[in-house]
Amino acid sequence: MINVVRSLVFYAGYFFAMLMIGILFLPIAPFLPLSGRYRLLNLYNYFLMVWFRIACGVRYDIQGRENLPSGPCVIQANHQCEWETVFLQVMKPPVCTVLKRELLRLPIFGWGLRLLRPISLDRSKPARAMKQVLTQGVERLGTGMSVLIFPEGTRVDPGIRKRYNKSGSVVACRAGVPVLPVAHNAGERWPGRHWVKRPGVLRVRIGKPIETAGRMPDEVLADVEVWIEAQLQEISDVPRPTTSSSR
Repeated sequence: MINVVRSLVFYAGYFFAMLMIGILFLPIAPFLPLSGRYRLLNLYNYFLMVWFRIACGVRYDIQGRENLPSGPCVIQANHQCEWETVFLQVMKPPVCTVLKRELLRLPIFGWGLRLLRPISLDRSKPARAMKQVLTQGVERLGTGMSVLIFPEGTRVDPGIRKRYNKSGSVVACRAGVPVLPVAHNAGERWPGRHWVKRPGVLRVRIGKPIETAGRMPDEVLADVEVWIEAQLQEISDVPRPTTSSSR
């Protein structure tokens, strides 16, 4: 029962903060340069990080911040819930996120996303989406932005393993930038398919950048998957499978 009450309190603050962002910041953001938009709109993400910890009884254990590269990179992380999309926006801004186009249609949230130059994909056209990721991803990296690509392609519940996609590694190899691997157990605290949050330790591990110069994308992807899965074996409360699912 206490988790239900905590979750209700959390979502009250979640939606109130989103409304305030929409009223106070969204009218201003289009007139700012991209760096200014990130600083302004990321205030919401910083608030959510703190509010989730306070309202839901979550403790953060984040290791590896010293591994963040100074220049742009392709960030690849396992994808379990909304929390990591919030954290990865504040971990190394500015970052361009590869996401499904439907998110841009959401009131306030989607309007803010549009201002941050994401790469929005139409999943019904996979060939076109892949070409878009490769073209726009390299272009964004060339402007100094990092690019966030979830190699699993969609949210995957804790305890399930899905085949990794190599699009992020291809982008990194083409642009000549490193891949920054990130592993976390956020889905155990913020379930992706249920609104009730769970107290406990939310663990994040940021790995050392994986260089791409002179390497093939499949080789880079293999290093990314091995590192992320090894970390998940250590930090997850839910046991990890040894093989991936094809779903």
